Amino acid sequence: MTSQHDLLTRRRIMAGMGAISLAILLPSAVGAQGLGGLRLGGKKAGGGLSALLGKATDSALDKLAQPGAFFGDEDVRIGLPIIGNAGGRSGGLLGSVMGAGSRLGLLDGLTRGINDAAGTAAGEAKPIFRDAIDDLSFDDAPGIIREDDGGTQYLRSSANDRLHSRLQPLIDSALDNAGIHREFDKLAQQHSFIRDAGLNRESINRSVTDQGLDGIFTYIGREERGFRKNPLGGLGGLLGN
Repeated sequence: MTSQHDLLTRRRIMAGMGAISLAILLPSAVGAQGLGGLRLGGKKAGGGLSALLGKATDSALDKLAQPGAFFGDEDVRIGLPIIGNAGGRSGGLLGSVMGAGSRLGLLDGLTRGINDAAGTAAGEAKPIFRDAIDDLSFDDAPGIIREDDGGTQYLRSSANDRLHSRLQPLIDSALDNAGIHREFDKLAQQHSFIRDAGLNRESINRSVTDQGLDGIFTYIGREERGFRKNPLGGLGGLLGN
């Protein structure tokens, strides 16, 4: 009995030591290789991070393409170009020109329209982001990619201008279809300061694209952080599970 008891005790100790060793080694292995065994170095070896970014981007764009997504999230809500950082909550110079009652309705309608147009563009932007991700080189990728949203930061630093130039036509088309440009044309006819401020189709498109791209990257970062925290759950398909 004593011998059998000692044998069981030794087995429990060995099992416990094995579990401790695994707990110690697993984080370092993940840190060295990236995410769940997905290596982060080199073009081919960077396929793991590329897949992670692709999944995070698709998920982010799907969420922002939902009706009311941009407007409903104050972190990414797009403000009227003439109002700047005040967004639809203030009114700025435009608000001082209009009566209080009509101002609230008009600003809210325009702001919602702009945000809905950005959501429409986001829903059409997957190929643009996929192309940018596919063209990333991980040979000299900085250590930043090991941060919880490092892939998102690397994508933005590497491809922001390209993404902006390809997203802007989608924004322009969505704003046009939503009647936003016509609304601003009417305002420009009524108020000379809008024309004097250079608020035209091009500047509106640029402002909405700037803000929309900020929002998209905010969401991509959120998705990347979520997948990194739960790699097996979020990336099970990529890992072959």
